[in-house]
Parts: sequence; structure tokens; C-alpha cells
Amino acid sequence: MTHVTVYVLDQARAYDFYTNKLGFKVVTDLPMPGNDRWLTVSPPEQPGFEIILSPVSRGLHAEETVKALTSLVEKGSFGVGLFTCNDIYATYEEMKAKGVEFTKIPKKEFYGTEAIFKDDSGNWFSLAQLV
Repeated sequence: MTHVTVYVLDQARAYDFYTNKLGFKVVTDLPMPGNDRWLTVSPPEQPGFEIILSPVSRGLHAEETVKALTSLVEKGSFGVGLFTCNDIYATYEEMKAKGVEFTKIPKKEFYGTEAIFKDDSGNWFSLAQLV
């Protein structure tokens, strides 16, 4: 897999969150018709993997679907993925200092040590240092 879509409520805020708080690199940032924008970011250690920061309101969905998706994203209904790191405690402290909201502090689990954080839209991710 080379790309994955993360639905965001505001692309400009998502850009700031993923680049300034998570340290991801912008891969593609192109204007699209209809005042839209194709925006992808990548974790620095995974240059071949891109996250598409797609506004929920992008014209692919009917208005009813946009409303439903917006509500689900705002409620934090989507666990989008897992990021791994070599030192979860240092990474947790660094991210927390940048204002990233954690809903679970690092905790030892049977598979490794895990924390959970949310992006600026409400999507949540696991951060783990695996065994």
C-alpha cells in the first residue's frame, strides 16, 4: 500500500497538525478544481507511504454522507492507524509538548508499549513501541 486516506475537517489545520506537531513531510500539495486541494504527507522514515489529508466535504459524497462522516470524525469514531517508534516515552513527551492530545498515556501491553493520540479532527492513532 502506498496511500491511505484520512478524512479531516479542515485541511489547513490538518496541514499544520501533521507537519508541525507530527513532523511529517509534505509530499504533494496541489490545487484542484472547485477550490479543492490534493494534499499528502509522509512520516519522514517512510517516504514511500503517503497519507491523503482529504476534507470530509470533498465532492465525492452526497450531502447526507458528508454530514454523517463529519459527525463521526468529530466524535472520534475512527481509529485510523498505528505509528511505531523506537522510544515511546521520549516520543510521547515530544508530541505532548507540541500540543498533541493523548487519550491514553504510554502503557505496557502484551504486544509492547502503546499510547493513543488524536489528530486535530478527532481521528485517533496508536503510537507503539513494539516488543
